[in-house]
Amino acid sequence: MGTIVNKTIQEATARLKGNYEAQKIFDMSLGDCVPDRDAIISIIEGLRTVTFPGFFGSENMAYVSKDNFAGSTLAILYERLFKQVRVALKFDNKELADAEIRAKAEEYTSTFIAKIPDIQAMILKDVDAEFNGDPAAKDHQDIILSYPGIFTIFVYRYAHVLYELNVPYIPRIMTEYAHGLTGIDINPGATIGEYFCIDHGTGIVIGETTTIGDHVKIYQGVTLGALSTRKGQLLSGVKRHPTIENNVVIYANTTILGGETVIGENSVVAGNSFVTTSIPANTKVASMQPELEIKEQK
Repeated sequence: MGTIVNKTIQEATARLKGNYEAQKIFDMSLGDCVPDRDAIISIIEGLRTVTFPGFFGSENMAYVSKDNFAGSTLAILYERLFKQVRVALKFDNKELADAEIRAKAEEYTSTFIAKIPDIQAMILKDVDAEFNGDPAAKDHQDIILSYPGIFTIFVYRYAHVLYELNVPYIPRIMTEYAHGLTGIDINPGATIGEYFCIDHGTGIVIGETTTIGDHVKIYQGVTLGALSTRKGQLLSGVKRHPTIENNVVIYANTTILGGETVIGENSVVAGNSFVTTSIPANTKVASMQPELEIKEQK
């Protein structure tokens, strides 16, 4: 490299060093490390294999003992997840002793593994909801193999378990991975009931403190968000996203905001609505439709 190039690299290096020192966030003690995003993605793939056996992975379930398949897959998942939970806990709790970190990691990972059968059964209910809610679906297999909504819900369901266990970093890495692939953003802290159906899905945003009941269906472009986030971290832990009760349908490009906003059960919210107040049960809500002007083309 020429003298000018060397000088440019040296100057950029010095500036980056100054940035790193000022930002502090990158200061790590010897032995510190952060969760491995690639390892977490591999955990998602393992969960996908055990949730939908035969659909993903290399096993042919016609020739494989189902208990051996489940047992070996769960053992691999335990080892991978334990390592990442231990790293995340250590990075987030530098004052804790290694033995305490290890004990917590074992507890959280074991609890997670124990919940997998229940979560798997719940995800299959979501598949039912997708099938029953979409006349374009050929069958349940079509949904499992190709629907972005069910993939995002699948990732959310498992990430939510880790979120409730107070495992740092990993739940959000999981849901943001799904967000990047599908365009559907579900915060792992949201609480979502059974038979949840996402139709199309692109552009959906579901905030951290959202509560969604059973048999809810939402379409693309729906935002369940906060009224204002100007207070930033002062709002952490505060209920700031809406509650959607059972059997609600929310059509495309609707925005529903606010922690005190409740959409009552059996209600329908029309597309392109902007809602910041509660809606009673058994109602239909629609914004005024813009008036169309149709002229003969000359």
